[in-house]
Parts: sequence; structure tokens; C-alpha cells
Amino acid sequence: MKAGRAVVFTDVAKSFRVRGRPLDVLDGISLDCPPGSFTALIGPSGCGKSTLLRIALGLETVDAGSVTIGDEPPTSVRERGEIGIAFQDAALLPWRSVTANVALPLDVLGGKRTAERAGIGDLIALVGLTGFEHALPSELSGGMRQRVAIARSLVTSPDVLLMDEPFGALDLILRRQMNVELQRIWTEQRPTTLLVTHGIDEAVFLADRVVVLGGRPGVIRGVVEIPFGRPRPTTIFRDTAFHALADEVSALLGGDEG
Repeated sequence: MKAGRAVVFTDVAKSFRVRGRPLDVLDGISLDCPPGSFTALIGPSGCGKSTLLRIALGLETVDAGSVTIGDEPPTSVRERGEIGIAFQDAALLPWRSVTANVALPLDVLGGKRTAERAGIGDLIALVGLTGFEHALPSELSGGMRQRVAIARSLVTSPDVLLMDEPFGALDLILRRQMNVELQRIWTEQRPTTLLVTHGIDEAVFLADRVVVLGGRPGVIRGVVEIPFGRPRPTTIFRDTAFHALADEVSALLGGDEG
């Protein structure tokens, strides 16, 4: 099985200028995500979670500190298609079929990418959409569109997967179903994954460890290691140990998650 690559943030600081004034967003973020690990980032709105993902993607530069993927800067890794991304909005092109939407990153990268193109059917099967290869986004449910987005994020066989609230727009029942599906997909692919979420249960269920951010500028308030083996059954949501870990995350948030 292919392993992901380490993502390492070292003393990262970031600020923006808003109406001519500096706005500090992140301060002193140090985080080591080992190859093939699953890290959940949770915290209140405005604490810099999404900015941290954009830095890991190479779309934002840091004011201080550094970020590396393996031994390289994120931009180099992204340009080779070795970072997959999935956001809350599936952002599918409405005129392209499921297969064509999944293939979009390969089209953008150019070149033949023969192995990846040959595997699109397997990837569609992996996310449970066999039979919908030729369907348009308008013919799919919200959960199905998110499955397409996840398949698209994996089509280049990325070493790193960045996910920003991919299930945030779904109802609780469908969101939990998608959590189970994501766990299954991640177990087969094993990219190093960073997931931004506002859901404590989602974070504890999916991640190897939950990193709690807070404040402005955002700092790491604590890290909660998740000891459960995999695969994790849905019955774990009723486990007392699960609830104890969720309470630990909640305590670090200080009741200001949102």
C-alpha cells in the first residue's frame, strides 16, 4: 500500500491586511503529521483552520516559520498533483459527467497520466457510485456529489489529502454515513490527511488525533490522541470511551466551537 508523506508545520505565523490594518490569523503553529496519518483540526470560526490548509496547499505563504511536505515546499508537491483537496462545496462542473468531473485534475495537469485515467472506474466504484459514471451533477443527491468530489480529490493518487468541512452542508444522518464511507476510502488509500471540521464526533471518529485550535491569532490549545483501532464501527458513537474523548476535545474548545 502506498504511504502518504509527512506534513510538518514549524512555528507558522500568518497575518493578513484588512482595511489597511494587520489581522493576525495564526501564531506559532507547530504540528507534525506523520506519513499516512489522519489529523482533524477543530476550533471556532475565525481561528485559522482553513488558512492552515491553504498554507499546506501552497495557496498562502507564511510570514514566519515553515511548512514542508516530505522535504519539499507545498507548491512543488501541488504542481505535480500530489495533493488532493475536497471542500464543503463539491464544486462539480454541471456540464460534465461523474467520470469527467473525477478526471478534471488530470485534465488540468496535462499529460497522459495513463495509469490514473485507467483507474477512474475503480475510483468511482471505491466511492460507491458504480452505475452513475455518465450522470450529471444535477441528477445526483448531495451526498453523491460529495462522493464525486472525494473521488476527484484522489484521482491523482495524492500523497496528501486536505479536506475543509467536506460534509458540513449535509444533514446529520447523511453526514454520519459519509464519515463511515470516508474512513473506508482512507483505509484503502492512506494519504496523509488533514480534515477541518466543526463536528467533535466526526473528528473523534475519523482521526488518529484531534488538534484543537483557538483564539485570534489561532494557536494550538491541545492535541487529543485517539486510541481506537480501525475500522471503527458506528456503535463506537455510543461507547463511554468515545464520549470521554469527545468531552476532552470539548473542554479544550472551552465551549466556543462553532
